[in-house]
Amino acid sequence: MSETNVKKTNKIVKFFKETKAEMKKVTWPGKQQLIRNTLVILSFIIITGIVLSICDVAFTALLDVVTKTLK
Repeated sequence: MSETNVKKTNKIVKFFKETKAEMKKVTWPGKQQLIRNTLVILSFIIITGIVLSICDVAFTALLDVVTKTLK
């Protein structure tokens, strides 16, 4: 194996060792916090979807009015 391949292999091994060490430091959320966060995110997605749908309908109606006046 050439010297550059050994260096690359050592870097990869070092990367995974450091990653494993960092993952041990992570504080994972509990079940209740995970459920709460999921509900918050789903609520936000639903509200955003409703707002964007209303905007889409409004802009479509406005565009129809503008294009009908120009004809």
